[in-house]
Amino acid sequence: METLEERFHRNFDERGELGASISIWKDGAEVVSLAHGWRDPQREIPWTADTLVPVWSATKGPAAISFLLALEGAGLSPNDPVAKVWPELTAARNGGLTFVQLLSHQSGLPALSPDNRPHLLSHGEVVAAMERQTPYWTPGAGHGYHPRTIGFLLDEIVRRLAGVPLGRYWNTHVAETLGLEFWIGDFPARLLDRLATMVPPKAHRPAEEELPFYRELVKPDSLSLAAFSSPAGMRTLGEINRLEILQAGFPAFGGIGTARALAKFYQILARDGEHDGVTVLPSRVVRTARTLLASGPDRTLLLPTAFAGGFQIDPIDAAGRKIRSVFGPSLAAFGQPGAGGSHAFADPEGGWSFAYVMNQMESGLFPNRKSLDLVEILYQG
Repeated sequence: METLEERFHRNFDERGELGASISIWKDGAEVVSLAHGWRDPQREIPWTADTLVPVWSATKGPAAISFLLALEGAGLSPNDPVAKVWPELTAARNGGLTFVQLLSHQSGLPALSPDNRPHLLSHGEVVAAMERQTPYWTPGAGHGYHPRTIGFLLDEIVRRLAGVPLGRYWNTHVAETLGLEFWIGDFPARLLDRLATMVPPKAHRPAEEELPFYRELVKPDSLSLAAFSSPAGMRTLGEINRLEILQAGFPAFGGIGTARALAKFYQILARDGEHDGVTVLPSRVVRTARTLLASGPDRTLLLPTAFAGGFQIDPIDAAGRKIRSVFGPSLAAFGQPGAGGSHAFADPEGGWSFAYVMNQMESGLFPNRKSLDLVEILYQG
């Protein structure tokens, strides 16, 4: 049987991988660390286990924990109404929208209307646009992935609770404390020489289940297109390499880190907030992060999805079987992939955590075979 290391290197030989790292943890310790390839498309700078790389939506996991910790620090319950903190938000005005509904993509705010869509670098204007936006559905009456807007929604609440942007809260209260090389904004200039360049996809080959989404994505009036265009800006994937984007600290897609940092973060979640025999995250926070809150048809992605408190879970069918297996075989596993192929998750039942990061992006809504084959081999062993 092919080993995990052999499969990892086949990604470079057969699937066009440029640079990548994988980190796997089990029962509190790292058990696999592999790195190979190049940090740049010119193939001049070697990729190592210490290479830092933008991970797009894999940022949403750290952002969710930061948000839950800020609620905890303010003495608020995840089930409290958002209006307690942000009464100006139209979607929260009737008191029905709760913090956990916001985390699980149920707010009805996956997009901003075309006439209410400022540039994502205009922070104050984006917050004002969020406040006046009419929800696309009654909050709590369905769910749909919020690719960009969820970061601004969570960030504004953390600013009101803690007095700092969510990214800075993560950097100082979580990452620094836990020794995680993962930043959401405020990326240190001294580390620029460890940063990989992201390369947009070479080809577009959507999976069969993703075809309805991609058909909608080309319709100018579709919710799917609006969601991935709100707020405005970043019309090309290559813009993630711009320093002003990386420094802005977008909680939905602006994180930078190593595979080891992500896998260690998820290992702490897999162990109910414990690391080296010490509770470093409150178990209440971890329970919310892994509790199923929304499942069924996704109004943005147009296929079945399931969300916990800021994290994805593999959706199941009526017989209790996984519709797709992104996070391994365990029904309790949860995580958050990122655009192009980055992938990270926790498996509390098996004691595993997994992270794969790379710089040659591939098209698709979910992780591709480069990482999923590695997940399969992990569980076969």
